[in-house]
Order: sequence, then C-alpha cells, then structure tokens
Amino acid sequence: MTLASTRELMADAARAGTGIGAFNVIQLETAQGLVAGAEKAGLPVILQVSENCIAYHGGLEPIGLATLAVARAASVPVAVHLDHAEDPELAMRAVDLGFGSVMYDGAHLDFADNVATTARVAAYAHQRGIYVEAELGKVGGKDGAHAPGVRTDPREAADFVAATRVDALAVAVGSSHAMTQRSAELDLELIARLRDALSVPLVLHGSSGVADGTIAAAIHAGMTKINVSTHLNGFFTRAVRAFLNANPDVVDPRKYVAEGRAALVPETARLLTLFAGKPGTTTIERVL
Repeated sequence: MTLASTRELMADAARAGTGIGAFNVIQLETAQGLVAGAEKAGLPVILQVSENCIAYHGGLEPIGLATLAVARAASVPVAVHLDHAEDPELAMRAVDLGFGSVMYDGAHLDFADNVATTARVAAYAHQRGIYVEAELGKVGGKDGAHAPGVRTDPREAADFVAATRVDALAVAVGSSHAMTQRSAELDLELIARLRDALSVPLVLHGSSGVADGTIAAAIHAGMTKINVSTHLNGFFTRAVRAFLNANPDVVDPRKYVAEGRAALVPETARLLTLFAGKPGTTTIERVL
C-alpha cells in the first residue's frame, strides 16, 4: 500500500466524528510494532517522529527514512508526521524528505513570533501539498506537571489559525506530556468551544496521561488526532524488562527488543479501536 496522506486520514476522522491515533516512533522496532498493531485492528495510524527522537538518532534521515519505509510496506493506511519541531528548518527538511505532515511547535514564542514562524512553515509545506499542525497554549511539559492554569483561548486560537492557515491545532485543555499515571482531567467544555470556534481539527497531546473514558469523551467533544507515546513505551519497556529478568544470560539485543516490539501490537490495536469508536475495546490503565 502506498504511503497514506495525513490530510486524508485527518479529514476522514473529522468527518466521521472519530479519533485517529498518532503514536511516537522511538526506533525501527517501535515503528514495526505500531504498524503491526494497526494491521491487527484494520485501521489507519499516524507514525510520529519527534525532534527529540531525531536528535537521538543523530539526524532526520536515519529514523525518518526507516519510518517511511515501514509505512510504505504496511497493509493499512499509514501516514508519517514530524512531531514537536521547534526548529522551522527541521520542519521544512521533513517536508522535503517525504513526510505527510509536520508540526511546527512555536508555543514557546510570544503570539506574534509564533504566528510569523508558523505561517512561514505552513506556506512552505502547503506549496508542496503537505499538512501542517501547530500549537497554541503550551501543553504541559516533560516533568509531568498538569500545568492546570494553561488553557488555549478559543478566540485567540481562531485568530491564530486564520493568520497562519495551519491545517490542525494542538490545544492546551488539561493534558500533560510524559505522564505515567492516567489521571489528567480534561476541560471537555473548552474542547467543545474550540471545536465550534475553529475550522480545523483539534489535536490532543499528552494523551498517555488521560484515561480511556476521558479520551472517548474528548473525541465526542471535538478532538480528532490523539497523540500517545509514554503509555505505549511502557508496554515496550515492561516486555523487555521481563524478558531480561527471565533470561539474564541473553546478550543478543534482537531477542529482547523483539519482545518489546511484540508487546506494542495488542495495545496499539486496542487504542486505535477505542479512538475509532469501534465496539469490543477494554480499558487498560497501566503505564510505566
């Protein structure tokens, strides 16, 4: 199957009022496990490569090209997305490499500078037919703090989207990155107000810290793209740890990394099914 268009996957989900999973790639085996989970569910998925991940691999091309190759070989639609790029040049390089979408994250800038830089990235990407996500109202950080006072203002968000012409917007509604407990409380009323105020789909970052039922409610209120990383990393890590504890003499990394890859498959399938509103999902609250 050819590489899927992020634009088409997002449009389909928004039109249906369902969510689509966007899951972070850490290394090749993560990408393989996530795609196998999507194939198990028979549903599309968005593979995300973050700026931090790119730094870990020493550059965009090694992990970017590997992720694109895994996506192209899938039997279900798989799109590849650049996540949380604070460097606009990196976002434009990902466009040139063949990513279906990029997220330029200018939330650390003041409003005017965020608008100006985001608009520049969006113009470059749109000239090449690539979908653009941006962020307004900083989502909680890597320390796991809920940042309870941070919220995206619907009027400001509407002005931002109009000025930048982005295709999707990540909003601050109560979630936080890298949470290891699923205890975040989302402002569902604010999500509905943002949905009504904007003409583009909403993106929920920090979804690892949000319980299944709350995610489902957020999708019903207007969220479309649901980003998950830490929660899935927990399944991978626990499987590797269990294998090494049971097999302390193993030194071949393929043996234990393969266990982590396999552990991603059922939970990826379950989350995608949950987000798509399909019957048969069960609640799992475990994380790292």
